[in-house]
Amino acid sequence: MKPQNAMDRMRTMPVPQLMLAMGIPMILSMAFQALYNIVDSAFVSNMASGGEAGLNALTLAFPVQMLMVAVAIGTGVGTNALLARSLGAGNLKKASRITGNAIFLGLIITGLCMLFGHFGVPTYIATQTANPQISEMAVSYLQICCVVSFGIVFFGIFEKLLQATGRSTYSTIAQITGAVVNIILDPIMIYGLFGIPATGIIGAAWATVIGQIASFLLALLFHLKHNKELKNNLQDLRPDWHILRQIYAIGLPAIISQALMSVMTYALNIIFVGISESVVTAYGLYYKIQQFILFAAFGLRDAITPIISFSHGMHNTTRVREGIKYGMLYTLAIMVLGLTILEISAVPLSQVFGLSGETQDLCIQAIHIVSISFLFAGPNIAFQGVFQALDSGLDSLIISVCRQFLFVIPLAWIFTHIVIANPQAVQLIWTVFPIAEFITLGIACILLKRK
Repeated sequence: MKPQNAMDRMRTMPVPQLMLAMGIPMILSMAFQALYNIVDSAFVSNMASGGEAGLNALTLAFPVQMLMVAVAIGTGVGTNALLARSLGAGNLKKASRITGNAIFLGLIITGLCMLFGHFGVPTYIATQTANPQISEMAVSYLQICCVVSFGIVFFGIFEKLLQATGRSTYSTIAQITGAVVNIILDPIMIYGLFGIPATGIIGAAWATVIGQIASFLLALLFHLKHNKELKNNLQDLRPDWHILRQIYAIGLPAIISQALMSVMTYALNIIFVGISESVVTAYGLYYKIQQFILFAAFGLRDAITPIISFSHGMHNTTRVREGIKYGMLYTLAIMVLGLTILEISAVPLSQVFGLSGETQDLCIQAIHIVSISFLFAGPNIAFQGVFQALDSGLDSLIISVCRQFLFVIPLAWIFTHIVIANPQAVQLIWTVFPIAEFITLGIACILLKRK
């Protein structure tokens, strides 16, 4: 019999079909999230004046943007898993309290982002560049993104509420809507079209935050209309410290995992500038390009987590095992496809951003070499989702630390100094990423065998 509602589907639909039904919308959602950053880069890099400086400025601002997303999504991941488990156990009262506490956390996160935007951005940018043109662009862009951060923060919360109830299609619609708004507004506000004054990189920032607000408002509407299992009572906004601890017991590893992306990018910006600003620009651009592939894996991970967590709450070990099996298979398939696409399209992709000379050559090198790491990064990301669902947050954290900090930063520092001494060996710096992911995958397999 065909499942009658989202909860029945979570209980009865065969895991392979359920993972596709939930995973495809989430993958699309994450791909469009990656689109926010890459679209800004494409339009900014093609500005008539200061395009490459603007691209460098976006690279310097990017770690903080990722950090905001990390905290919002990590909080959402903890909410997602805890909410799915409560729904699987039939505890609707607790599910509503979890929802209210997640919204409370969103308010706190937004306030912190606003404070950093007002007081911390100039100092942060100054640690990465002494170039006044790049610094001014980066500060202007990032301050807007931080001060007007409520869109991205609350979309991260309501996206996970929709996903936890099996309604990931709606979160995808909201994400796509925001991305389309951003794409439309970018050329209008950056270049000045239809009577709107050209505002350059500041226009890119406003296009981004307006798109994020559109996604949040639509996700909120879908939540209120479709998540009928969850009551939206004001008293549920009152912080319940037990629930907050449970959310972050699951979500903190996800936050740290995402935040490590910010730390890694920030550290590599500082390390790579020792070679040249062109290396920083090429790395930052490649990082945004690869997000289309890696974020697809994150999207599937976000399907793996509630499916396994829901089955775990039901004490259904068969569905838990199937969730692990098909999660790994589907993730690897995505990574192979992504690797193939990037290897074929390396040169056209670099041309889209108006790159030339050394910067273009470096970007093409990065695409060809770093993309090999997808074959190991995909399973590592899937392992994170599995461990989060099984209450093994420490194991998930270990994987994150290994693949995004422990092995990457020291190797990058060593290889950079080799390249400074021998500039002809510049391709060596890109091998850092496949090496780190491969070692981490071995560690992840050992951790899984202990379960």
